[in-house]
Amino acid sequence: MSNPQSCVLVAEDDARMLRLMQRNLELANYRVLTATDGLAALDAIETKPCDLVLLDIMMPKLDGLEVCRRVREFSSVPIIMVTARNGERDVVLGLDAGADDYLTKPFGAQELLARVRAVLRRAHLTAADTSPGVYEYGDLRVEFSQHQVKLRGKLVPLTPTEYRILAQLAQHAGKVLTQEQLLTSVWGAPYKDEAHLLRVNISRLRAKIEDDPSHPRYVLTRPGIGYMMAHD
Repeated sequence: MSNPQSCVLVAEDDARMLRLMQRNLELANYRVLTATDGLAALDAIETKPCDLVLLDIMMPKLDGLEVCRRVREFSSVPIIMVTARNGERDVVLGLDAGADDYLTKPFGAQELLARVRAVLRRAHLTAADTSPGVYEYGDLRVEFSQHQVKLRGKLVPLTPTEYRILAQLAQHAGKVLTQEQLLTSVWGAPYKDEAHLLRVNISRLRAKIEDDPSHPRYVLTRPGIGYMMAHD
């Protein structure tokens, strides 16, 4: 059973699909807000903050990708991108825009609820993580208890997913973590084979903390194995 205070915004222009998603979420005890076009979704996210956004890619007025990009300019609210396309390219576009997860149509009620629970759980785990100490290397500082990342003394705006990846790596600085280890610890066991999720988020993370993302100083790749955080 979900927390009755958990609020989900469903942005979907297909009336039947919208009703179906809203009904299933409400039956699972979520509070649901709805939007039927991209501009309405963006306005709702700005004015009626929720715990999670389900955002369809193909919407009138403003498509889901652009909505996601604009939201990431002011909010780290968890976003699940919903798409009728099942190609990896469309999934990657959604993740590149700033989404935390994706859901491909058609899907059943249980898959919908499982994805929602997983993303909310990750967000709550990030908020509850009060690991002691800090990671500091060069100009980068990760303050675990404050859930803050600073570069040259300035806060770096990370999504909950990006922060959890960085925190996992920083807490094991100098040790190579495999893709499966990172996927399992950040997303959960059902995601252990979804390497594109990790690849896109690592790319987004590097774009925010590295001076030259193509030649990273902090988040290092170990080809064929995984990733490692630099250490002294």
